[in-house]
Amino acid sequence: MTRHPDDVLSSDADPFKGDPNFMASLARGLEVLQAFTPQRPLLSISQISQKTGIPRAAVRRCLYTLGKLGFVYAEDGKNFQLRPRVLSLGHAWLASTPLARSAQPVLRHLSEMLNESCSIATLDGDDILYIARASSSRIMTIDLDIGSRLPAWATSMGRVLLSHQPEEKLNDMLGRVTMIRYTPQTVDSVSKLRALLKTVREQGYALNDQELEMGLRSLAVPLFNAQGHAVAALNVGVHAAQVSTGEMLDRVLPELQKAQHELALLLR
Repeated sequence: MTRHPDDVLSSDADPFKGDPNFMASLARGLEVLQAFTPQRPLLSISQISQKTGIPRAAVRRCLYTLGKLGFVYAEDGKNFQLRPRVLSLGHAWLASTPLARSAQPVLRHLSEMLNESCSIATLDGDDILYIARASSSRIMTIDLDIGSRLPAWATSMGRVLLSHQPEEKLNDMLGRVTMIRYTPQTVDSVSKLRALLKTVREQGYALNDQELEMGLRSLAVPLFNAQGHAVAALNVGVHAAQVSTGEMLDRVLPELQKAQHELALLLR
C-alpha cells in the first residue's frame, strides 16, 4: 500500500509509527486547528509550519481541506483564521457533560456573592481546559473563556488536579514540563513543585499567589466524582491588590468549599 507523503508525521519520535490504524493526515489537520490561539488568531502557512513542525506543503493541504469544510478561511488569501464552525467540534462534548452543562448557575451565584471571577476546568494532557466560567471582571491580561487552556503546573486548578494524579502519570508529566518563570514568584523547580503538590493534596486546596501573572491570586479546590476521583477543579480569581491571601483563606475558601459540595452532586 502506497502512503501519501502527507500521511507521514514529521517527528522521528512518532509514538504511532507502524500503527496501521492511525491516520496521520487527520492528526495533522487537528494539529493545524490547535495552532490557532486567542493570542494568535491569524496565522500564515509558514507560521503554522514553524509552530507545529509540519512541512509547509502539508500545512497548505490541511488548510485547503479545512477551508473547503468551513473550519478556516483567509480573507487576504495568506493569513488564516478559524470560522465559527469549529465550535461544533466541542459543543457535543460540552452538551453531554453534566458538570459543564449544569454548573453555570452555581458558578454565577458564587461569582455574584463574592464579586469575583469563578471557573471550572478539567485536566487535558499537560494543560487545564476551561469548561465553565462566570466572570465579574477581567483580571488577567489573557482573556479567559470556555475552551481556554493554561499550563496545569502553574495554575491553582491544575495543581489540585495534578495532586490527585497517580504517581506514574504525575511523574510522566513532571518529566515533560518546562518550568517557565512567569513572574518572580513562580515555582522554579520540579522538586519544589512536587513538594507543593503534596501539600495541596493534604490541605485540599491550592493557593496560587501571583505565580502565573502579577496581580492575580487564585484559590482552587478539586471536584470529585462518585468513585472519589478528582475529575475537575473549581477556582476563584481575585486582584491581589484588593484581596489578601489571609482573606482568601478566611472569606473565600469557605464559600468555595460550599460550592464544591454542591457541584459534587452533579458528579454522583
